[in-house]
Amino acid sequence: QVEVVESGGGLVQPGGSLRLSCGASGSEPVVIYTMAWHRQVPGKQRELVASISRSGTTTYADSVKGRFAITRDKDVMSLQMNALQPEDTAVYLCSANTNLRAYWGRGAQVTVSS
Repeated sequence: QVEVVESGGGLVQPGGSLRLSCGASGSEPVVIYTMAWHRQVPGKQRELVASISRSGTTTYADSVKGRFAITRDKDVMSLQMNALQPEDTAVYLCSANTNLRAYWGRGAQVTVSS
């Protein structure tokens, strides 16, 4: 069993920045492969925002390229979000993948509004 916990988020004005963090830990030794950030807006499909492999390879959604940066130190992942816009408002969820399945956190609310 793997526990995934997000932190960060909150309310920010357009053009502002926020940082999200996510930690994955298991009751037994476990290898976490890809970790990723997703976001969910009510009534819309969940969107993959960014991912990072165990070796550090990253991917980004086109909508956040150049504004968001994903980093990872062992099983702790962060997402630096800059130049935030109202359309970035969502619940941001972290996922951590083992060789068997994906584990999810409960999410962190990010609201971009003036």
